[in-house]
Amino acid sequence: MTLAASFEIEYLQYLKPDGTLAAPLPAAVPNAEALLPLFKQMLFVRTFDSKAIALQRTGKLGTYAACLGHEATHVGIGASMQPEDVFAPSYREYGAQFMRGVRPREVLLYWGGDERGNDFEGPRNDYPWCVPISTQCLMAAGAALAFKLRGEKRVAVATCGDGGSSKTDFYAAVNSAGAYSLPVVLCVINNGWAISVPRKAQTGAQTLAQKGLAGGLACLQVDGNDLVAVLEAMRRAHERARNGEGGSVIEFMTYRLHDHTTADDARRYRGEDEVKAAWLKEPFLRLRKFLTDQKLWDEEQEKTWVEECGKLVDVEINAYLETPVQPVEAMFDYLYGDMPAEVLAQREQAIAAEGRA
Repeated sequence: MTLAASFEIEYLQYLKPDGTLAAPLPAAVPNAEALLPLFKQMLFVRTFDSKAIALQRTGKLGTYAACLGHEATHVGIGASMQPEDVFAPSYREYGAQFMRGVRPREVLLYWGGDERGNDFEGPRNDYPWCVPISTQCLMAAGAALAFKLRGEKRVAVATCGDGGSSKTDFYAAVNSAGAYSLPVVLCVINNGWAISVPRKAQTGAQTLAQKGLAGGLACLQVDGNDLVAVLEAMRRAHERARNGEGGSVIEFMTYRLHDHTTADDARRYRGEDEVKAAWLKEPFLRLRKFLTDQKLWDEEQEKTWVEECGKLVDVEINAYLETPVQPVEAMFDYLYGDMPAEVLAQREQAIAAEGRA
C-alpha cells in the first residue's frame, strides 16, 4: 500500500489543572512574572461577567452570553495580538476585546439593545460582534487577503465555537486561507456544547483542529484553560502569519461553566457531575496556584484586587445606565441611504407609537 499523506495534531499544555508545570515555560512566556497582569485581567473579566449577569437578572440588561470558564483562552488571544491586527469575534470574547481596548460599557450597551456598543472606541478596525454563527471567519479571511495584497504585516484573528466549526462559513474561510496562504488565525473555542448539542454529536472528526488540514493550514489543539499554552499557540500562529507562511486553525479545549446565555437553562441537557468535573479544571484556579507557589500572589493581593475590580466595573455599569436611550427612529435611520417608502412609513408609525409627533 502506498501512503498518500499522514497527519498529526499536536496537543499543547504547560500548566496542569493542579497548577504545576507539565513542561518548561515556552518562548511566549519569558518568566512567571509575565503572567501576573494577565491573571489580574482574567479576574477582572470574571468580575465583569458576574455583574453583567446580575444586571440581566434584575431587568437592566437584555439577554447576555456569559464567558465563565473561557477567561484564559480569551485573554490569551487578545494579549497575543498587535494593535494593527484585526479581530473578528463572535459574541462572548470579552477578555480578548478588553485587551484590544473595547470598554466594558460598550459590551453592556450592546447587550442592552443599543448598537452603539458595537462602535468600539478602542480598536477601530476590529469587527463588531457577530451572532450569525461563523460568518466572522469569512470576514477575517477577507481582511487577511487585504493585508496580503497590500504587503502589510498584519494578522486577522477570528473566534468561533465548536458548533461554529461545522458551518460552511468556517470551511470556506479555511479553504480561502489555504488557497491564498493568508495571514489569518481561526480560533475554535471548544467549550463542549453548541447550545444544547454536545461536541460528540456535532462531527465525526477526532479533533476540531484537524478540520484545517483540508485547507493546508497549520493545526494545533491546546488546553484552553492553560493561559501559558494559549499564549504559546498564538505566538506560533502569529509568527507563521507575519512571516508569510500562511494561516492556522487552533482548537482551544475549555468548558462553558455557565448557561449558553441568560435565556438558557443548561441543567436541562447536561449533568451536574460533568459541570463539577469541569470546575476542577477551570483556568483561574490553576493559574492562581502557580502564581502563589511562585510567591507572586497571595490572598491579601487578591482581596484588594477583587475590590478594585468591583469598583472599576461599577464605573462602567453606571456609564451604561446613564447613557441616554436612542430615539426609536434610530433603528430605521442607518439601514438605507435612500429610505424606501414602506420603511419610512414604519418609521413614522414607530415615532407615533412612542408618543412623539
